[in-house]
Amino acid sequence: MTPTTTPAAHSPLDQKILEHFPGLVVRKDLTTELKQNAVVPTYVLEYLLGQHCATDDPTLIAEGLGTVRRILAKHYVHRNQAELVKSTIKDKGTHKVIDKLTVTFNDKAGFHEVEFTNLGIKKVPIDDSYVKRYPKLLVGGIWAITDVEYELPVDPKSSPWQIAGVKPIQVAGVDHEAFLAARAQFSTDEWMDVLMQSVGFNPEHFSRRAKLLTLIRLIPYCERNYNLLELGPKGTGKSHIFAEFSPHGMLISGSEVTAPKLFVSNANGKIGLVGYWDCICFDEFAGKDKKVDKTLVDIMKNYMANRTFSRGIEQLTAEASMVFMGNTQKSVAYMLKHSHFYEPLPDKYIDSAFLDRIHAFNPGWEVAPVRHELFCTGYGFVVDYIAEVLKHLRTEDYTGLYKPFFEVTSEVSTRDQTGFEKTFSGLMKILHPNGKATPEEIGDLLNFAMECRRRVREQILRIDDTFKPNDFAYRNQQSGTEVLVLTPEEQQYPAFSGPRLQQPDAPGPVEQAPQETPELSTSSLQEHHLVVPENSRGWSYRRLFGDYLIGASGIIIRDPYIRAFHQIRNLVEFLRMVNEITPIGDEVSVHLITSSDQESMEKQVENLGQVQDSFAGTSTPFTWEIDASPNFHARSITASTGWKITLDRGLDLFQWFEFNAFNAAAVVQEARLVKGCEINFIAMKP
Repeated sequence: MTPTTTPAAHSPLDQKILEHFPGLVVRKDLTTELKQNAVVPTYVLEYLLGQHCATDDPTLIAEGLGTVRRILAKHYVHRNQAELVKSTIKDKGTHKVIDKLTVTFNDKAGFHEVEFTNLGIKKVPIDDSYVKRYPKLLVGGIWAITDVEYELPVDPKSSPWQIAGVKPIQVAGVDHEAFLAARAQFSTDEWMDVLMQSVGFNPEHFSRRAKLLTLIRLIPYCERNYNLLELGPKGTGKSHIFAEFSPHGMLISGSEVTAPKLFVSNANGKIGLVGYWDCICFDEFAGKDKKVDKTLVDIMKNYMANRTFSRGIEQLTAEASMVFMGNTQKSVAYMLKHSHFYEPLPDKYIDSAFLDRIHAFNPGWEVAPVRHELFCTGYGFVVDYIAEVLKHLRTEDYTGLYKPFFEVTSEVSTRDQTGFEKTFSGLMKILHPNGKATPEEIGDLLNFAMECRRRVREQILRIDDTFKPNDFAYRNQQSGTEVLVLTPEEQQYPAFSGPRLQQPDAPGPVEQAPQETPELSTSSLQEHHLVVPENSRGWSYRRLFGDYLIGASGIIIRDPYIRAFHQIRNLVEFLRMVNEITPIGDEVSVHLITSSDQESMEKQVENLGQVQDSFAGTSTPFTWEIDASPNFHARSITASTGWKITLDRGLDLFQWFEFNAFNAAAVVQEARLVKGCEINFIAMKP
């Protein structure tokens, strides 16, 4: 697909960005288009686009885009073309390559060696001057444009590959005063939109709170030793900023890290990742099956609290921020009613001392899943430029800028105060880098920061009764108004909130929230045979099945014909019905067993996968499997309550109807004509 070189029209915001940050911005859809053919971080592509396409002139963009494509085609190393590139270097004698370099020290030979990630060549000698200039070569590696030479050595044990030059792919520097002067030309709302576009999202599809939930992910880049936790459904772009945004961040799998890799190796004295990176993100941090080294947890606790770690008897310090990203499978109400938000984490990390070091808990379940329309097509900063701006801001301290306007009136712990003050400081740096904002704006950021820390504290209270509950409140110095900070989930589910829920086997009643459950009687349910007349109306899944599914914890649907679009839409409506009859805070898992054919399988698998993803985190988690048995014909619904419902048509009960927003049949099943079917309700023997 060829990218367009001219957007439909510049928005006023795009025009303003281009006016005040000339040469430092790029059209984000160009990055998206190029990325389809080059598996490189966004900051690498935008470095090249910033060199050649930082303009709004369609002709220059077209020319620059052509140049970038030629550079990538000629110099970027695809893994499957590594041998061709090696041959090119041999034939030409020297050649520039774009690849990721990682350096190790050969202690036997006494020199440093490079490994090229995609090119696949190893043990290439590199001059010590490059290692001293770019120490990140030793920990995690860097992307660079490298001059590689080939010459057969006299000594057959020596490498024929030589390095003549290394140029890291990142901007040379930032004029911070010029940045602040340009920022002053934008309102706060405009600036939030500039940042959203810069991280690749269309701000029109985000509320102000949704923007804050996204931009809080930038704090680890501008705030030293900041510890952030985010848990939520998969597909919400949690790790995007940490994988693509900045050359100063490192994304690693939560299960791959070791104490020597992260902190220091006592065997050789090498400092680990915390000594070289501004931000370290642990992706896929959740998961009960993850193997965790308890020693690592203890070292992390000390580092996250004091910025220190030890090498033998020597105490070392570092400034790297820690980010923990993981997926949740349960709904917010379910976790509040039955456990706590930390439940998805490996058991060794469900440690109150470790969790108390977290400065903010970002509610990932509030973040919308990433969809095509959410991506930005306008202008944003070349990400490497804004990454350098944020790195410069790490030297500033904005933690106390709220104090002339607001006073914290609740008795919060030192860790609580440190937590929300560091979050407040980071948000101020991101949105108001000159440290100046209106009292209203400062109050909004303080409230959000306190909420994110309160979520940390409230969930710790559920796992450790030595922690004492306390309010999070502040007073407006001018008006005298006091604000009590609560999290949205506390306000939505007040009966499930609080330090510790009473256990089911404990004496006394457990207070429950009023449930909006249907008034269906299950005491008179009987086995029976039902005939649904052809061409009749007034039938729905809820009327037919609802009574028999109430109280179930699990449901299995066997239907070989959940393939076509309308059949999968029926499935979604069934899941919605189950969701509606499930009490708040409970969960009913639904598993589908269906079949397929060669013609429809690819689309069927894609659609069922979307259904599974969309219902993850609801009170109706959905899973499915394909049964290839040729004798699979019978259709039924089996509930854990002991009822089995056999259906000769499965879920495909309804006749065709026009699917549009103004047709009652599209939203009300009772308004549809049915095909006619027979249904049996059978009580299964225990």
